[in-house]
Amino acid sequence: MRKTSYVVTFAAVLIVLVVVSTLRSPLVPPVIHPLFKNILSARLPDWLITTYELDLPNTTTTIRYGLMQRCERSVVSIPGPGNGRLEYSDFQCRPFPLKVQDGCEKENHLACVKWVSARYFTELGIGFASMALAALLIGVSTHSRRRRVWRAVAGLVLLHAIFQLGAFILVTELYSKNAFDAFEHAKPGKAFLYKRRVRYSPLTGLGYVFNAVSWVVGFLVGSAVLVTGIAADRGYKWAAGNRAYQPIRG
Repeated sequence: MRKTSYVVTFAAVLIVLVVVSTLRSPLVPPVIHPLFKNILSARLPDWLITTYELDLPNTTTTIRYGLMQRCERSVVSIPGPGNGRLEYSDFQCRPFPLKVQDGCEKENHLACVKWVSARYFTELGIGFASMALAALLIGVSTHSRRRRVWRAVAGLVLLHAIFQLGAFILVTELYSKNAFDAFEHAKPGKAFLYKRRVRYSPLTGLGYVFNAVSWVVGFLVGSAVLVTGIAADRGYKWAAGNRAYQPIRG
């Protein structure tokens, strides 16, 4: 394969790795602008989100579920001097799921196992993507290695995509079936429960979206490397370049 093909593959896998690392990171307070937070600090909370406006007047509670933590933010907004308003907020995070609080020892045992499995699938995906980057760095050093390393790169990238897809399927199943009682109004986006009516904003949870992006791009990159590598082995110049391998004919 050409060096250019490997450079493009390296860049694509690196981007996917950054995205996936974002998905597994612990949650941070939502006072940071989401885009700034996601790109620079690589921390993403919102796989599933629910916002409640039920219990107390002028009080809003937002619960965010990540693969590692559950964060709850309550905001009390009351009329202030003039036409202004005064706001008081409280932000607390805890690991999710927990044995007692989330019923992992009893009724929610299977749901907890699936949620933790989704987290481990993401970790494995990160491992395979990292190995693909290492294989690319080692493989481009000589022409003979470039002719062989594409097999390892394609396999590792496809394994990364498979595990990310597995995490996506598990989380989708859990929220669609309301596996946890708390997931009754949770969706992969901002959900508003106001006066017992649920409304959803068009802003989808970025954690859920980035996971989908990671496995879609992973399958595309892995398939592209596979096709290009096979074409290079068969001597096509568009894949192998001017130094294409030609078998010796007797």
